[in-house]
Amino acid sequence: MLLRKTALVLALATAALLASTATATAAPAEPAPATAAPTTPFAAAAANPVIVVGGLSGVAVAYEPIAARLRADGYRTFIYQLPGLGLGDIPTSARAFASYVNQVRASTGAASVDVVAHSEGGLVSRYYLKRLGGTATVGRYVSLGTPQYGTYVANIVAFLGLGSCAGVVACQQMSIGSAFLADLNAGDDTPGAVRYTTIRTVQDELVRPTGNAAVNDGATNVLIQAYCPLRVVGHLGLVLDGTAYTIVRGALVDGPVRPNCLAL
Repeated sequence: MLLRKTALVLALATAALLASTATATAAPAEPAPATAAPTTPFAAAAANPVIVVGGLSGVAVAYEPIAARLRADGYRTFIYQLPGLGLGDIPTSARAFASYVNQVRASTGAASVDVVAHSEGGLVSRYYLKRLGGTATVGRYVSLGTPQYGTYVANIVAFLGLGSCAGVVACQQMSIGSAFLADLNAGDDTPGAVRYTTIRTVQDELVRPTGNAAVNDGATNVLIQAYCPLRVVGHLGLVLDGTAYTIVRGALVDGPVRPNCLAL
């Protein structure tokens, strides 16, 4: 039953990827400034701009809900859509992200940014931090359902006889045991003075096992159901769910982990 369910999820995700690549556009060359002015206590004085980093096949508009929450809390918020929707090489995407971070810093005058990254976006951002000197320009890193140590949903494509992730390079790199993950996870998981937070859910259908969405070496790793046992949140739901957002919001102000289990 689990294999059939996983295969169905993977088939649907693959179909979405193939459909989206035909129409998607690249990430904008220039960051668009946020439109909302700080209006709440969560917009601390001189708060870093926040970059929401999309995941595999994630078009920018899909991240508008969480971006809108951040803007409502007073943050200067930007959305970064992965080049080619994240189908290609993750280190290459990370180098493009490094340029985008510099654009945001130049346009806002901020010395540092905070990153809220979903799924593959968390790996792109973490590679930037660990291998491209990003710790000098990022204050806080928050990942949502990122397969930090890989996912067997990626491995299962080969098991089903569809080749190595049907030729999708990023999928190959997110497979458990890949050379990319071996390199990324060698040594310190949390380099620099960056504050690292990971958020995961037991209902994540694309990151299995779900414990692989956590990192070591001093990160704050939050399992939503450890605080809110009845909360049901899927992989895509992590960028829509109110409880998940309360954890993000707390991480951005260096607050304690106090999820609101009833948040909409």
